[in-house]
Amino acid sequence: MDINDSVALVTGANRGLGRAFAQRLLERGARKVYATARRPETVDVPGVEVLPLDITDPASVRTAAEAAPDVSLLINNAGIQTGTDLVTGSLDAVRHELETNVFGHLGMIREFAPALARNGGGAIVDVLSAMSWFGGKGANAYHLTKAAAWAMTNGVRLELAEQGTLVTAVHLGLTDTDMAAGWPVDKIAPSDLADAALDGVEAGSAEVLADQWSRDVKSRLPLTPEEFNAAMDRALAALTAA
Repeated sequence: MDINDSVALVTGANRGLGRAFAQRLLERGARKVYATARRPETVDVPGVEVLPLDITDPASVRTAAEAAPDVSLLINNAGIQTGTDLVTGSLDAVRHELETNVFGHLGMIREFAPALARNGGGAIVDVLSAMSWFGGKGANAYHLTKAAAWAMTNGVRLELAEQGTLVTAVHLGLTDTDMAAGWPVDKIAPSDLADAALDGVEAGSAEVLADQWSRDVKSRLPLTPEEFNAAMDRALAALTAA
């Protein structure tokens, strides 16, 4: 599909990557951009149509779908990371990440799929992570949610193919946003990540590996678990030492 003249809705559009998506969509000619956030007053992108949205609240998601029946491109960007481990961390925090990063995205897809079908099929972008494929102490709940979201995206793609909806999974390492502020390493600019994702949509791609980190991690998946973990240990050591 063409970004030009599309009608897009971006979740979590008040900062970071979501804000960059909203800006680049307008700059690339989208006819309308719905910019959503739990606190709509924090959205500051000129030219967007602001909607309140909490993706963990089914009533809020339904209200947004009713307010935006013309959507042809859904950007599932909103997400959280609580820094929780699976065995010793708060189970409530793990559930909160799952509700947001998995069920929140799925709820958006379920509500907006009929509108996408009516509007010619359109496309969905699910913002995932290279952590769909690896974990680490202090981030294993996040790894769980991104792995589950990857599986969800792959399943949804099959289910929506008949109505002509493209479903694009976007994987990345780190972007220069608040979530990655504690990592003193090279990060992809949010605008570059948004462009990579939107280029993938225009090319009809099912998957976008937005940076070298995500490409390297995925290339290691054929390794045994022991080989994979050793390779990731070396890569993370090199990344933090750079």
